[in-house]
Amino acid sequence: MKIVFMGTPEFAVPALDVLHASHHCVRAVVTSPDKPQGRGRKMAVSEVKQKALDLGLPVLQPKQLKDPLFLEQLKEYHPNILVVIAFRVLPPEVYTIPSYGAINAHASLLPKYRGAAPIHWAVYHGEKETGITIFQINKTVDTGQIIYQTRIPITAKDTTGTLYNTLKNHAANALLQAVDMLEKGNVQPIPQNHAAATPAPKITADTGALDFTQTGEQLCNAVRAFTPWPGAFFYLNGKRIKIIKASYLKTDIQQPGTITLISKQQFAIHCADGYFLPAVIQSPGRKKMNVTDWLNGTDISSCKHVDL
Repeated sequence: MKIVFMGTPEFAVPALDVLHASHHCVRAVVTSPDKPQGRGRKMAVSEVKQKALDLGLPVLQPKQLKDPLFLEQLKEYHPNILVVIAFRVLPPEVYTIPSYGAINAHASLLPKYRGAAPIHWAVYHGEKETGITIFQINKTVDTGQIIYQTRIPITAKDTTGTLYNTLKNHAANALLQAVDMLEKGNVQPIPQNHAAATPAPKITADTGALDFTQTGEQLCNAVRAFTPWPGAFFYLNGKRIKIIKASYLKTDIQQPGTITLISKQQFAIHCADGYFLPAVIQSPGRKKMNVTDWLNGTDISSCKHVDL
């Protein structure tokens, strides 16, 4: 199969590697334009572009996917299929060019968690499994027919960061499997059950705000979901305090948001069903540290409640 690969972040790099190493032919790579980054505002290339350059592949970086020049360039590669992972929404002008259309790798078990942040929300909602879905791209985002799915468990220790690293490799193998199946004509697309769809909206810097009217389990899920970014947090004396790891203890005491200093080594924040117990904490401008070290350098004896 002649492939044009489309992707931008590091999540897509293993897939490009795997497809390039296969018997299929990656004719070109489409990725986002270079962007200025850092204090010096130097132009930085995407992880996918860097990998494409390392592999000696042609790179296209259109600002607009409907740009006639880009569409003509795309047609010149005569792709049989577009393989998409962690890229932009494709217009029909693009995905109708190849005879096999376009397939996308989505990091959830569609139709669950359609949207920009499927890994975060699967962890947040306490799911016990997730996976990769390869589906055919159509006019509506994340709604196309499913051609391949692979499942993996979510453990109690998983964070969005650990799942991200696991799923990017599963996505690479799933895409290769899907392209092989399409080439052999061994595909029976399955329509999604739209009634079972759940959203996975974009994450912002403020999404990680902890709500202590939730249960301890829900709060710990939130900590795992928003690690490493944007970080789960609460405000104490006007300062944003990040929680990196935590546990909980069910008790009869339920005064959400109230702070109790249990010992010199541990404090608790009351939640809907007991104590939320921070284990690794980060204050503004300081390194991550365990709760004991944090308490040694932070006087919370006068703090009765988190900031509302």
